[in-house]
Amino acid sequence: MKTLRLYGVRILVALLLTLAAYNASGSSGSEAGATWTSRTSQGNALFGVAYVNGLFVAVGGYSNSWSSAGVILTSPDGVNWTAQTSETTDELSGVTYGNGLFVAVGEGGIFSGIFTSPDGVTWTAQTSGTGNRLNGLAYGNGTFVAVGNFGTILTSPDGVSWTQQTSGTSNWLRGVAHGNGLFVVVGEGGIILTSP
Repeated sequence: MKTLRLYGVRILVALLLTLAAYNASGSSGSEAGATWTSRTSQGNALFGVAYVNGLFVAVGGYSNSWSSAGVILTSPDGVNWTAQTSETTDELSGVTYGNGLFVAVGEGGIFSGIFTSPDGVTWTAQTSGTGNRLNGLAYGNGTFVAVGNFGTILTSPDGVSWTQQTSGTSNWLRGVAHGNGLFVVVGEGGIILTSP
């Protein structure tokens, strides 16, 4: 009988050690995205984030009665963030990656509102061709698409040279995604636009 109890205790200990190792590995049996941990962004409002080649890039801005600035943060792990020089005093509202470049968009005039970086650290202002705020962007099928207020849609093959497109609406466009060979744009008033 002692042998049976000893054997049972060994199985129980082995089971408990297996469960402890499983939980320590970060596996809780729950689905990804079910548990969230707050990270510090230095008090900035952040509006967009992209990840590629081992680097997260988050963009946003801050403003108060005395000043405002675009904010760009980078992180290799999503936990520890470093502020980068944004080259703008306006908020940045979106960021994506394509064709070897990070591209960020936001407020600004004709000579700003779009910024590019090969590494997420060094940023260069590009000529947008519009004075309207840009709210989002996506990359797909070799093309960047940026969308903004008053029906603004801009396209670029390289993130540097931008062409204004006709959207057929004056609604503020808020987001764009590319998938299944299609760009889909959404905006105020429930508008949905598509383009191959």
